[in-house]
Amino acid sequence: MPKQVKRVFVEKKSGFDVEANGLYAEFRQNLGIKGLTAVRLINRYDVELESESEYVLARNTIFAEPNVDDVYDEVLPSCAAGRIFAMEYLPGQYDQRADSAAQCIQMLTQKERPEVATAKVVILRGEISDDEFAKIKGYLINPVESREASLAKPTTLDMTTERPPDVDIIDGFISKSPADLRVLLEKMGLAMNEEDLRFCQQYFKDSEKRDPTITEIRVIDTYWSDHCRHTTFMTQVEKVAIEEGRFTLPLREAYDAYLAARDYVYGDKKKPICLMDLAVMGMKELKKCGLLDDLDESDEINACSIVVLAEVDGYPRSFVRAFLCLSSDACYR
Repeated sequence: MPKQVKRVFVEKKSGFDVEANGLYAEFRQNLGIKGLTAVRLINRYDVELESESEYVLARNTIFAEPNVDDVYDEVLPSCAAGRIFAMEYLPGQYDQRADSAAQCIQMLTQKERPEVATAKVVILRGEISDDEFAKIKGYLINPVESREASLAKPTTLDMTTERPPDVDIIDGFISKSPADLRVLLEKMGLAMNEEDLRFCQQYFKDSEKRDPTITEIRVIDTYWSDHCRHTTFMTQVEKVAIEEGRFTLPLREAYDAYLAARDYVYGDKKKPICLMDLAVMGMKELKKCGLLDDLDESDEINACSIVVLAEVDGYPRSFVRAFLCLSSDACYR
């Protein structure tokens, strides 16, 4: 029996629609959209199953919780009066909701894992202009991982991929004059300078004996710019100017606190101001105060690291916890 694509919409009942109410508050407060009167947020599932009975079983046990969810088959009712759009993950991005649903349906039917595609449907009520509607879309859709989804139901969930075109070659690269390289540098907006690009030219001319592709130069430039970003940390800051504005006072106070901490840490030692010094001054001040006994110090200066004790199999063991950024960290034994 051929599989059919079934579509189901799942929306939290009133009183349980916390996420939708949160978006309503964000749109009004963060985006200043005062004409907005209500927001509905619906999870949309498209699934390929062999029978209606399998769909009904999955609909009421996997896709929705009857006590907190309203469920609509195929079509959303009562959305003509508002603005509507849907968003989904880009192809290749991991969709945990779709993957979890597919695994649960496989366990339920004891058959092959079905194809499941998900999207979030947003319905906006109120007086909303086209510019405000576009602003809301831009606020919710991160183009790095997601895109606006079609509202039409597909006939199949099989992904079709087109063969990408061949990568363009920078013709004549290895024989370009310094002036031509300068033009290429500006045209491509590369982070490397002319000397760096000439170095690449010499490499492809002598070692590869061919012109590079655009991708090769872009990849080299990406790593080059990362290297430059690191060296920027040590660039000496000779003059600091704080512009007038609503944050002038707190910025001046923060910078004055940094200068006071430098005086305390370095004393009479002459140490240039740089971004790296600004980043580590808090740590140095705490260390000098004797408040960082658990700091891990090594030759590898890559992240803020502290030594922590963790119980493993009933025994305390030392771990180094490296804080890599504001939102993630890693632990090393």
